[in-house]
Amino acid sequence: MDIRVCVLILGLFIIIGTLLIKVYLLKKSARQINRAFAEKIQNDTNTLIQISSHDIDMKELASGLNTHLKYFNQSRQKFEHGDLELKEAITNISHDLRTPLTAVYGYLKLLENEECSEVGRTYLIAIENRTKAMKQLTEELFQYTLTVSDTEEMIIETVNLNGILESCISSYYSILKQNNITPQITIPNKRILGKGNENALSRILGNIISNAVKYSDGDLKIILTENRELLFSNHASGLTEIQVERLFDRFYTVNNARKSTGLGLSISKVLIEKMGGTISAKYENDILTIKISIQEK
Repeated sequence: MDIRVCVLILGLFIIIGTLLIKVYLLKKSARQINRAFAEKIQNDTNTLIQISSHDIDMKELASGLNTHLKYFNQSRQKFEHGDLELKEAITNISHDLRTPLTAVYGYLKLLENEECSEVGRTYLIAIENRTKAMKQLTEELFQYTLTVSDTEEMIIETVNLNGILESCISSYYSILKQNNITPQITIPNKRILGKGNENALSRILGNIISNAVKYSDGDLKIILTENRELLFSNHASGLTEIQVERLFDRFYTVNNARKSTGLGLSISKVLIEKMGGTISAKYENDILTIKISIQEK
């Protein structure tokens, strides 16, 4: 074989080998950058991305990502600080309002025993209703800030979903009957166990049943499945898909629920996620379905 051909083949092998090494090092640097970037985003840290590669382009990529990371960390700190201040402000305001509102409500109750004209009695009823609404709002504001804060640790343990659901339905049965709603209940005979907190689950289920009272056209189906899913469904012709998508947003209320504070389902979402579960809403053929999934024990 001609020596020039041999040299050419050898040169090609050297070039291919060099390119393969280059590609390997670039892929190694890309993996390092990817792992480091994911770590910096997930963890609250001010450390920057470091790579072993001396490739100029990779170093520029890491430097650019570090610049964005610095901006991201600054924005996150501002958000967390502002969010903490907002929670503290809401807690303080709601706490400060509870005492005078309780006093006002007490005096209104005393006025009910006093002689009053029909017009005056109408005014008193209107004032009492608005005072009740304000008390409910301040109480839920206070509870919401406690729920979303990390100051209280939730105790997660094995819970009997059958018992919690039955107890909650019993508590709200009279309210359902007053609103002409006779629930259709399906609960397995065997015990369904899951991971959760009994008090938190009771509150979640209570919020959902209260939600059904507001939006139901007169029916309610409650199902507990053997795979730890709780389904609440009812006809709600007054809703739209857009409204249902926002049901878990805090302070969101639809037009036909003016007495609502918009915090009940938002609190439920926070609580269920703290227990490692999920909650979702679906709207099809005028039927609103809220599904809760509980983790296995």
